[in-house]
Amino acid sequence: MTAQHGDAQAIATGDGYGDHEDHGDHGHGGHGGHGGHGDHAVMFRDRFWVALVLTVPVLVWAESLQEWFGYTAPVLPGSGLIAPVLGTVVFAYGGWPFLSGAVAELRSREPGMMLLVGMAITVAFASSLATTVGVLDLADFWWEMALLVTVMLLGHWLEMRALGQARGALAALAELLPDTAERVDDDGGVETEAVASLVVGDLVLVRPGARVPADGVVASGNAEVDESMITGESNPAARGPGDRVVAGTVATDASVRVEVDAIGEDTTLAGIGRLVEQAQSSRTRVQALADRAAALLFYVAVAVAVVTLLAWLAVGQPDAAVARTITVLVIACPHALGLAIPLVTSISTSLSARHGILVKDRLALEQMRTVDTVLFDKTGTLTKGEHAVVDTAAVTDVDAGWALALAASVEADSEHPLARAIVAHAADLGVEVAAASDFQALSGRGVTATVEGREVAVGGPALLRERGLAVAEELTEPVGRWQQRGAAVLHVVVDDRVVAALAMEDQVREESRAAVAALRGDGVGVAMITGDARQVADAVAADLGIDEVFAEVLPEDKDSAVVELQQRGAKVAMVGDGVNDAPALARADVGIAIGAGTDVAVESAGIVLASDDPRGVVAVRHLSERSYRKMRQNLVWAAGYNVAAIPLAAGALAWAGFVLPMSVGAALMSLSTIIVAANAQLLRRTDLRPAPTAA
Repeated sequence: MTAQHGDAQAIATGDGYGDHEDHGDHGHGGHGGHGGHGDHAVMFRDRFWVALVLTVPVLVWAESLQEWFGYTAPVLPGSGLIAPVLGTVVFAYGGWPFLSGAVAELRSREPGMMLLVGMAITVAFASSLATTVGVLDLADFWWEMALLVTVMLLGHWLEMRALGQARGALAALAELLPDTAERVDDDGGVETEAVASLVVGDLVLVRPGARVPADGVVASGNAEVDESMITGESNPAARGPGDRVVAGTVATDASVRVEVDAIGEDTTLAGIGRLVEQAQSSRTRVQALADRAAALLFYVAVAVAVVTLLAWLAVGQPDAAVARTITVLVIACPHALGLAIPLVTSISTSLSARHGILVKDRLALEQMRTVDTVLFDKTGTLTKGEHAVVDTAAVTDVDAGWALALAASVEADSEHPLARAIVAHAADLGVEVAAASDFQALSGRGVTATVEGREVAVGGPALLRERGLAVAEELTEPVGRWQQRGAAVLHVVVDDRVVAALAMEDQVREESRAAVAALRGDGVGVAMITGDARQVADAVAADLGIDEVFAEVLPEDKDSAVVELQQRGAKVAMVGDGVNDAPALARADVGIAIGAGTDVAVESAGIVLASDDPRGVVAVRHLSERSYRKMRQNLVWAAGYNVAAIPLAAGALAWAGFVLPMSVGAALMSLSTIIVAANAQLLRRTDLRPAPTAA
């Protein structure tokens, strides 16, 4: 690995970068380290399985469960110690993340789920242990405590697995750079060196198909350079002496010599990386719904416990005071609250995955329901990202099909994207292509070859200027119309006579029309951003019915466009697929990457569409709305249980002769969990099939 690669990856994975607290999930801060959500998920998973294995025998030998379900557990030597021994292990090992998290939340004075769970299991453990050794004369909570720890571990495992977001954007940027470069020495010889050893002023040779190792200026040679990983646009750009080239771009058809003028942190890729990092670190801190509910329940539980203790002591019943207070503190943390959010999150992410939607960031899915503006990158997202022949025109005495056949014959030996489009169009029309000879690529101008004894050339305006040729009068009107739309125009020249012209455009996806129509039908504004010329962008926008267009933008302008929309008060979802989209994807309220795009775009987004189908954006929004509704329903039920159970456990109806027994309170906890789980399962009925395309 080169030093440049190492530096970029150090930034991508270094301490503190993209730490899980960026998500505002401060309730989980106590089980920290710098490992991120992936390490936390593994930790919770491992502890869950151990706790589950230990909890099962505790449940089997629990006396209250034997009474309720009418069975008798086998009497074994020492079976009376099963609950306290295994329960203690579950408390110490399985409960450790919650206990350490509770301490962290106390220190930060930000109570949340960890403190609520930690309080409940500590009180349950202490009271059960005191009862077992004879200090207290109460019903023990061994099985309730063990089950609570196990269920909470399961919930947090599901949550961490769904919440984790890959932090490889900068490492992916580094992968765009070659490890070595061919440096030209003073004698004209070529030496292979590590990219990290290049200095400003070095002259490097970039061969056909090779990546430019550092930013610089073309010193000699002409080549078509694929800059799609930077610009996001599919059409290679002609680069010659004096033109700038960027590290990571590819010389497609010829060799050039480049004088290096920027290396390391000064390159364009490094600048984009800084934008990604800045945008990710500026993400608004959003607190999870469950943590807010847990914080409220903590304060309520402590207040009610204090009141309960004082009230029962005041009436001269110290034993009841202790029993009621312990019961309040234990049932203040129902299993249901711990699973209310994670279960919905887990189901929604698995449901979306089956429909080609990868949810990398839980908060991105939650926020998608609030989005009122979707900003689409044009090339490769709304369009196919590949040029196709959309129209042909020929002079009056030439058959257009014959001219197309000649063009395809010449281009058959070329690897240029436009050449492949011409050959594919001819094949689609069933045009017979003759063999060509004497093929020659004219860098930046076109190609030429001999076909059926005729010299045939295919190229753009530069080819005509070089040969001093003018466009035939019959072709002026269609060529002007195509150029007004922003189409690329190639001319077919036979024996130094312009006989035909071909219009090449990046085709709009049929799925894009359905996606835009569906979003607008939901009341969501649709905008488009592109590095293409204004006339090209306006033509695509008019075709799709898009509300607002940002055209002729540079990578940093895409980031600025998102900021501009947000400053107007819009909640923005950005949809893109290129390196240049990465800062905007990270800056947006929700970043959605097209799965066929670059690794950098994918790593910078919270949601990834596995296919190129933009209708997935509509599906994500619908899933977000339904998932959030289920989360709210579950939280209402879980919190509602507490609203009823805590006062009853405290003895609010003792005057009427009713006090909620400790065992019944624990049973109701489990019942609330079953209800929450069943409600979450209803989310699987959500229809994520894409909206139909236009006829």
